[in-house]
Amino acid sequence: MFNIKVEQIVEKDIETVFNAITDHENYKNFPGIDKSILLEEGTSERNGEGAFRRITAGFFELEERITCFERPSKMYYHIESAKPIPMRHDKGEIILTSVGDKTRVLWVSEGHMKVPILGNLLLDKIIEMKITKSFQLILDDIEQR
Repeated sequence: MFNIKVEQIVEKDIETVFNAITDHENYKNFPGIDKSILLEEGTSERNGEGAFRRITAGFFELEERITCFERPSKMYYHIESAKPIPMRHDKGEIILTSVGDKTRVLWVSEGHMKVPILGNLLLDKIIEMKITKSFQLILDDIEQR
């Protein structure tokens, strides 16, 4: 099981951080992400609850749906499919809190890679390290804009 938890203060206001994190089509501008496509718009906002997106990073592709969208403090998502390594995704949460003119970001993702031949524990730990670093790079990129 992978259990990713990134907690970071971003030196930008909460609206700026929320807009950058939820603008799914522009994920391709973040380090390590090659392509991002909004496949279905959300019900109340284009990138809001119900939105469905495909994200490609190297050989890895995932499709995820936004399950909760509360501007400017909360976005939850669920990875519905992942290729070429399948996964079970149990939790995806991004929670933002204003700290003066800065923003505290808590980004949590939990799940399990489904490749028994390679050893689930080892693969989950590798994925956990790589995705944790990716989340940190995304937040650093938002801060530097």
